[in-house]
Amino acid sequence: MSPIAARRHDAVVVGAGPNGLVAAVLLAEAGWRVVVREAADEPGGGLRTEGLTVSGFRHDVCSSVHPLALASPALRGLLDHVVWCQPEFALAHPLDDGRAALLERSLDATCARMGPDGRRWRALMAPLLRGAGGFVDSLLSPRSLPRASPVALAEFAAVGGLPATVLTKLFRGEAARALFGGCAAHSVLDLGAPVSGGVGLLLALLGHHVGWPVARSGSSSITDALVNRLHAAGGVLECGQRVSDLAQLPAARAVLLDLTPRQVVAVAGHRLPSAYVRKLSRYRYGAGVFKLDWALDGPVPWANPDVARAGTVHLGGSFAEIAAAEHIVARGGHPDRPFVLFVQAAVADPTRAPHGQHTGWAYCHVPNGSTVDMTDAIERQVQRFAPDFRDRILARHVMSPAQVEEHNANNVGGDIGGGTADLRQFLARPVAAVFPWRTPLPGLYLCSSSTPPGGGVHGMGGWHAARLAVHDARKG
Repeated sequence: MSPIAARRHDAVVVGAGPNGLVAAVLLAEAGWRVVVREAADEPGGGLRTEGLTVSGFRHDVCSSVHPLALASPALRGLLDHVVWCQPEFALAHPLDDGRAALLERSLDATCARMGPDGRRWRALMAPLLRGAGGFVDSLLSPRSLPRASPVALAEFAAVGGLPATVLTKLFRGEAARALFGGCAAHSVLDLGAPVSGGVGLLLALLGHHVGWPVARSGSSSITDALVNRLHAAGGVLECGQRVSDLAQLPAARAVLLDLTPRQVVAVAGHRLPSAYVRKLSRYRYGAGVFKLDWALDGPVPWANPDVARAGTVHLGGSFAEIAAAEHIVARGGHPDRPFVLFVQAAVADPTRAPHGQHTGWAYCHVPNGSTVDMTDAIERQVQRFAPDFRDRILARHVMSPAQVEEHNANNVGGDIGGGTADLRQFLARPVAAVFPWRTPLPGLYLCSSSTPPGGGVHGMGGWHAARLAVHDARKG
């Protein structure tokens, strides 16, 4: 009898990232006997905080800023003990002329800083913001949580499916164009590609709706909250338990894999229909990241003092420069001036560093599996807008794409999004199916960021898979 068909356990979850933990918590709280197997010595996947540099500094190893966690229906009610720290400005985008575009929780305040483009920003955001809670729920789970009107969703699809290069033409000034373009660059796509505009629209909307917060004491506090919830419901977490074949798992009626298609094929391919395995094998991974963490002897000396009040800073100059850099990466190259995502968590959460000192967290996009050292290129981009930045560095920690994958095997080639989210894989992730979390093998489910709605700390992959497992168990 296969381990999936037998009934010693109700569910086994492979992988203790946010999706796997959400799935495990939901099943355990539904009364299932759940065990989670995690290959690493610590749970969390992309939600870990470690002392990467020198004593007293706490660095988020992967994910650091969490608008999706605060907005997610999957995490709603599961993170009651997490303290969210909101910076004064969610996002700053400095420009070469000394100005800085700023995204605030207040739509009015954001628009007031944009001059004539404020009217255009408001026209884009205000209709979505009025029903943002239901709208975001519907975007993250259109099949299960259709809380927004079909008309509103259709309008978003029509606009959000556009490339960022098209949507930024709504704005006349460089500040608004750069602010929106930096948000769109989180798509890790060529900004001339469909869907890139929708990512920018969603992230800007979340800035107004819930902010771009960090978790007090680090992203690992989110992991801790989920693990505590799992234990309270009777679930078991086993770390240091790498799974290379389903035969290694204890018997259970459901197995949920918080793994990307490459790992799914490795552990279960011989049990799955060959046509399904071929589809998984054609799944494409996106650009990787090259990441730096710094221990700093004080706040970053930004040329524009407003930038020092933001939690997240986008470094790339004009929209045209950002688009050019991301286009080079999409073509397999390494830009001299990469688009850099920079987080100064201690601005909102002083527990990250000793008194008066700060942490810096940054990455740029690089081709998948790149071996090029981007340390100097990233630091030059920071120096461009904070000329004395390097004088503040006490220590740095470097993570190449290979090291990003070593830390979390789901980050194939340094891809932190679980696979490229271009139009094809936005619609068919990881395969074209009404319920892509369910595999052809009865009792086997997928719940990683390679399933809808994709990358980000929202837990929705686990939420969908767990709900399907419960539904199927009741039917069968």
